[in-house]
Amino acid sequence: MERADLIAFEHKVAEAFERGEIKAPVHLSGGNEDVLIQIFEHIDKEDWVFSTHRNHYHYLLHTGDKEGLWDEIVGEAKSLCGGRSRSMHTCNIKHHFISSAIVGGCCSIAVGVALGLKKSGSERKVWCFVGDGATDSGWFFEALRYAQDNDLPIVFVVEDNDRSVETCLRDRWGQNDRWFSNLNKVWYYRYVSTYPHVGSGKFVSW
Repeated sequence: MERADLIAFEHKVAEAFERGEIKAPVHLSGGNEDVLIQIFEHIDKEDWVFSTHRNHYHYLLHTGDKEGLWDEIVGEAKSLCGGRSRSMHTCNIKHHFISSAIVGGCCSIAVGVALGLKKSGSERKVWCFVGDGATDSGWFFEALRYAQDNDLPIVFVVEDNDRSVETCLRDRWGQNDRWFSNLNKVWYYRYVSTYPHVGSGKFVSW
């Protein structure tokens, strides 16, 4: 999927949200299109991808299924999860894609799948996307430690927009270094988001 396609999809979601047509919170991506396109060049279509509440780009790049994602976001009964997942909980087992709105909520599940793949002798890998806020959590630390110590086929991709809800890293921890930066199970990148933490930047009354 091209950069322009990703941006156009998020604009479409933002405009529908502002018109009050999406009756659920949305977390929009923006500003990280180029790096994600490069990352997904390394991800096989049969690999497992675990994502976050900000999952639209991940889903589109892994599946190419614009129609299915759109139908889910707007709540169509015919969609991926019957319109119940909306924007933040997109799941499609057929395409090996799972997301969760719980911060860090997919880390342990992703490690379990990676362990299963290793035990079965599969050549597939697991890719677990987390935000910088999730790296503050014990769930992330424990999952990463287990994956490192057992050499599991998993990569944690840390997407740092320097915003845990609305608080930057320095205000949270007083420094900017990342203790996991030299671990081979972590890919890290930083970007400036073009959208606020949640919503489109415009007040919407449902």
